[in-house]
Amino acid sequence: MKQIASPPNHSRRREGADSMAMSAAARRRRQAHGSVLIIVLWIALGLVAITLYFANAMSSELRAADNRVAMLAADQAIEGAARYVASVLTEQATNGIVPYITDYANEAVAVGEAHFWLLGRDFSQGAPNQIAFGLADEGAKLNLNTATVEMLELLPRMTPELAAAIVDWRDADSDITSGGAEAETYGRLRPPYLCKNAPFDSVDELRLVSGATMDILLGEDTNRNGILDPNETDENRDGLADPGILEYVTVWSREPNLRSDGTARIRIGDRNAMQGLLGQAFNAERANQIMNRPGITNASSPLEFYTRSGMSAEEFAQIETEITTVGGPIIEGRVNVNTASAAVLACLPGIGDDKALELVAYRQANTDSVDSVAWVTKVLSAQEISQAGRLLTGQSYQFTADVAALGPFGRGYRRSRFVFDLSEGTPKIIYRQNLGSLGWALGRETRATWLATTTP
Repeated sequence: MKQIASPPNHSRRREGADSMAMSAAARRRRQAHGSVLIIVLWIALGLVAITLYFANAMSSELRAADNRVAMLAADQAIEGAARYVASVLTEQATNGIVPYITDYANEAVAVGEAHFWLLGRDFSQGAPNQIAFGLADEGAKLNLNTATVEMLELLPRMTPELAAAIVDWRDADSDITSGGAEAETYGRLRPPYLCKNAPFDSVDELRLVSGATMDILLGEDTNRNGILDPNETDENRDGLADPGILEYVTVWSREPNLRSDGTARIRIGDRNAMQGLLGQAFNAERANQIMNRPGITNASSPLEFYTRSGMSAEEFAQIETEITTVGGPIIEGRVNVNTASAAVLACLPGIGDDKALELVAYRQANTDSVDSVAWVTKVLSAQEISQAGRLLTGQSYQFTADVAALGPFGRGYRRSRFVFDLSEGTPKIIYRQNLGSLGWALGRETRATWLATTTP
């Protein structure tokens, strides 16, 4: 047979080259496919990342929107609380009578899906570190614009220098009270400012007075809610929130010096007018008996008039708000002995620490007999009343509503403080302050119980 001739070498070389070219092309195709896969994976990863980013952003925005809604609801709850308090004061706090705490809602009051609380004070410390709720009586405090240096010095945490500086701040002259501060002291500060030499407009103005440190002003109760919170330091380790002087002072306490019919009260020194008033309230014979008592027209206060008159407590209650020893349409700075703390009462001349505690103990044990100031004679002597009587009253016309609010599901915490004045009849807000920056003020128990029942 005839053999088939082998292909020449150059043919084999060409076949080998073609094979290598095909292998290289295949490798290039595989590499291209791998690159495409990597690009696709990176694109997919990027899309997933973008999706997750936007999902997280939307989730955060949703939570932020929920929080904004909750805060708006809490803000509206505070506004509703202010209107509610005005209504309560209109109905109950007439003629200087302090509203009974059990007669109005003050804890977790619903306003739509939000709720508000009225933060009060329990000066008896009957339940240590438990939030008290209710309105606060400004008439139960010492008035910064009328208190003497000696009275101010007796406040807890007060220093003699600060007491003197307070008087220098409010008086109209530039004379320095011993230990006090006038323009020269404030001019050395950085930045410097002037001594006001005019009455205080708010208690927070104390921050400007020389010597008023935060420890003196706030004490252990830095968020001003009346209890010791976990973030507050118990300096004396007594388990209580010992407050600073802001708890005991006011600038708003004042009473109308008017009778119930709007006319001026009868001056005790006006014998004829007093004779007519007593004759109208009782009879001519009883009026003569009272007005013929020794020193009756020289009484320095209605309470001292009572001690000299021989009247019964029931008789005195009928004319108590009809008589006065001062002129003018307004009486400023008297302390409501029916509501004041022992710390404030102890600052008044003729009382002191021991008698202040006795006064508080007596009124707590005899709640039915403190409708007028006549009960004070059960504790104070005639001499003590002659000193303290002109500074005591049984009426209040200014009240503070310290309102804390939460929106839906316990979110959106807000807090504002309102001061209401009834001295002209209809309640009106004379001061408003945002206290939200002081932090949570409803205590641990309220936080735990409230959030447990409202968390969706």
